[in-house]
Amino acid sequence: MKNSLHAFGFRLLMSTLLISLLLFSIHSAGSTKGAKMPGSWQQNKPTYMRVVEHGTLTGTISFEGEVPKRRFIDMSADGICPQLNPKAQTEDVMVTDGKLANVFVYVKSGNALDAYQFETPVTEAVLDHKRCRMSPHMLGIQVGQPLKILNSDQTHHNSHPVPRDNQEWNRTQGPGAPPFVVQFAKPEIIPFKDNQHPWEKAYVGVFAHPFFAVSGKDGSYRIEGLPAGSYTIVAWHERFGEKTMQITIAPYENRKLDFIFEPEK
Repeated sequence: MKNSLHAFGFRLLMSTLLISLLLFSIHSAGSTKGAKMPGSWQQNKPTYMRVVEHGTLTGTISFEGEVPKRRFIDMSADGICPQLNPKAQTEDVMVTDGKLANVFVYVKSGNALDAYQFETPVTEAVLDHKRCRMSPHMLGIQVGQPLKILNSDQTHHNSHPVPRDNQEWNRTQGPGAPPFVVQFAKPEIIPFKDNQHPWEKAYVGVFAHPFFAVSGKDGSYRIEGLPAGSYTIVAWHERFGEKTMQITIAPYENRKLDFIFEPEK
């Protein structure tokens, strides 16, 4: 009889514990409804600080094959523009002595991007409507960095980014209008256009980190401050698309990485 009572009591105790655990689980699950669950972007990562043993990535962007000819632009739709820029030409392909300018080179993935968070620069980047062109043609900024947009001409200009992931907007500045400042919340390469002057185009590359560059007239680029590790590097051109390479950078290493673009097939 005693053994039966003991067994019954043990079973009752275990049932009570199981019910308590079940109720606690239900309550816990309900308490997270509508709350932000922690993701990798919310983890407390150390802020990136450039150290002396960082690596540097440099290289040259070349073009092999027949170079598409630049075309002269008819700006006669605006009476001011031909006076400001009478010999304007297209800027989508800029090749000098076999070297390709206006190529975004950036780190797409790698251990540094996973290990750190990056401070938002407070310095304003500048996109200027000057001589009826957007200048510079390619501009790199970081997420949240202020972008100042100017109108340096004595005519009306329009700025209209066409993003995929960020908010689209459209704003016009008259002659002498004050600059305005905008920011972008998500990384992507954003085409800019001017609805009043369809020949005016630019690209603003918005990146989540500082590891990016734009190739110059001589095709050269430089990215500094890379912690040692393995990375995927992208070279992107508005007309010829993108190329990727995998690299590993050692501490203190000055790594050279060249890219070659060809005409469209």
